[in-house]
Amino acid sequence: MKKLNISLSILIMTVSLSCAQKEKAELVILNGKVLTIDKDNPYAQAVAIKGERIIAVGKTSEISALIEKGSTKVIDAAGRLVIPGFNDAHVHFGPLDPDYIELRYTTDPSFITQKVKAQVARLQPGELIRGGHWEHEMFIDKKWPTKELIDKVSPDNPVMLSRADGHSVLVNSYVLKASGITKNTPDPFGGVIQKDPMTGEPTGIIKENAGEMIKTGEIKPISTAEEEKARLWQGYLLALKEARELGVTSIQVPGSADFEAYEKLQKNGELTCRIDIGKSLTADTILLKNYLELKKHYPKDGNWIRFGYLKAFMDGTLGSGTALMFEPFTDNPSSSGLALMPYEEMEKMIITADKLGFQIGVHAIGDKGNNWVLNAYEKAENVNGKHDSRHRVEHAQTLQPSDIPRFARLGVIASMQPTHCISDKKFCEKRIGPERAKGAYAWKSLTDAGAILAFGTDYQVEPLNPMEGLYAAVTRKDRLGEEGEGWHPEQKIKMEEAIKYYTLGSAYSQFMEDRKGMIKTGFLADIVIVDRDLLTISENEIMKTRVDYTITGGKVVYASGK
Repeated sequence: MKKLNISLSILIMTVSLSCAQKEKAELVILNGKVLTIDKDNPYAQAVAIKGERIIAVGKTSEISALIEKGSTKVIDAAGRLVIPGFNDAHVHFGPLDPDYIELRYTTDPSFITQKVKAQVARLQPGELIRGGHWEHEMFIDKKWPTKELIDKVSPDNPVMLSRADGHSVLVNSYVLKASGITKNTPDPFGGVIQKDPMTGEPTGIIKENAGEMIKTGEIKPISTAEEEKARLWQGYLLALKEARELGVTSIQVPGSADFEAYEKLQKNGELTCRIDIGKSLTADTILLKNYLELKKHYPKDGNWIRFGYLKAFMDGTLGSGTALMFEPFTDNPSSSGLALMPYEEMEKMIITADKLGFQIGVHAIGDKGNNWVLNAYEKAENVNGKHDSRHRVEHAQTLQPSDIPRFARLGVIASMQPTHCISDKKFCEKRIGPERAKGAYAWKSLTDAGAILAFGTDYQVEPLNPMEGLYAAVTRKDRLGEEGEGWHPEQKIKMEEAIKYYTLGSAYSQFMEDRKGMIKTGFLADIVIVDRDLLTISENEIMKTRVDYTITGGKVVYASGK
């Protein structure tokens, strides 16, 4: 009987293998340099896909046997690098506004005046003008802009122009008047109304929580409701087009977005990247229970539209001088930054949400802000018990050395955006001095201490292009290039690691490392083919690298030249 059972088992295995060998692929990639991010099988030549899943990874000769003539689509990678699709772990994604005034990389403040003037000329009085991504540290004079820059060309229109970090906004006198903000208006908790030191009048710069005071008056509609609806839909399609052209196959939105809009896009076959959408962190148990119902509708085991994490802000940014620091800023000794809420309030919210099983991600830039968030996570663990919470610190930009090991010890994910380093390094030491800067953007120290990193962009604060993030992670140099080893080169990481944190690390941060972030049999077929070998090219070639193919869920959603 025992011998019969063994023979039967062998027969079953043989039949199973035979059936597996007969399974034909719907899409194959051949002749590639496949970086799988799978430590058990790090490199391959080819990939076979059926439906949404990868069914085989191996040599070209092996995968070729899974081609069914006339039905299997074949992509000849011709030696190009093949990697998992990029998963942006922190991206403010949504419909793009074609009328938004783009001010990124502006060096001459007079350019802002010209752009606002041109927009006023095509609008009616009272219509709102929005724009942003300016960075005063890039201006020739490195000074904060003021309302005088735009008042003369926009007397009859509200104007709001956000700083690159989104934590400060330049408004004109029209908006200040509509908001009732005068020289006598006090700063709210966690906010600053910048005022002229000589006259006491508001300069037009509004920071952090003071933004809640902004009113624009009665805004005249630009278009009808139907026209605005069509415009919004077109904005979603433009955003998705940009993502797939850059190889971004998954996005994680830090905060609210429209679930129904993405459901409609998916139903129409127009959703070309996977999305996690969260909500704002709260201690309101009624609201949290509503969130639990939303989680059931968009469950963690889903693959396309999922409920993400609960987001909160602990502090501001280095660029706006509002990051919460233990010691005063080097260039402004009167300030140590801003806490956007009292510590006790943050701790209560984290403990309450953690108890109900929510994942939490808190924005923290300054060393004190990061310390407070880690303290609150540790308190939640002590109160509620340890579990696989995978709480996150969003940005984790400036850390005290003693806090770095706590990420691994508490199981907290460092959700970081490498381009912040090369954007901010030009003023970081001016703000906080060289000693504290040693703990800024400390990717290598965090990984050496055992922490899990998840990379993203913070788009639209920074560009969505993952190549800029990879460049920043491995060089820590200016985008235009520079001599030497880069800023604090001891924190640089290798390209393969950077790709891993942009794929598998990000998948881990959303509880999907069991099916996403690697090119592995059984995993979701989210794959990118690029035109240069990121593992061997010189650093000045990294940002020139372009995506040739983007595959999401086994479908080619972008092919260059088509």
